[in-house]
Amino acid sequence: MHIISNIALITINETLIIQLLSFLIFLYIINRIMFRPLVGVMTERDRYIETLKEDAVTAEKKMLDITKQLEKQKISVKNEALILKEEQKQVGEEQADKIYGLAKKEMETLRDEAVKEVDDQIMEARKHLKEQSEVLSVYVMEKVVERGLT
Repeated sequence: MHIISNIALITINETLIIQLLSFLIFLYIINRIMFRPLVGVMTERDRYIETLKEDAVTAEKKMLDITKQLEKQKISVKNEALILKEEQKQVGEEQADKIYGLAKKEMETLRDEAVKEVDDQIMEARKHLKEQSEVLSVYVMEKVVERGLT
């Protein structure tokens, strides 16, 4: 070994080669133990994130499809409701007409019965009126003449 008398920061001798070989061995070991597994984990995580992104896009498409289907169903249900409403309105109008017709017939029947009853009472009153008027006229004449007519 030869001692160099210059004082320098870096000297090229056999220790530099040993340090270089030690550094290369260190890099190889670090690469094997730390960097390769770390790169593998990072790659796996990137794949997982991409899968999640694809799943999110798929879920969003499904959501849009379901939303469209719900809108279509909503429109069809509204149309069915309008049709049912019109049908019920027609049924109601028919029932109202039927009830009105029955009520009108019943009113006519009651009116006819009332007219018949009134006519019967008038006929009865006329019978009694004739009898009563004869009795009354005889009574008045007796009072006027001041004697009995019978």
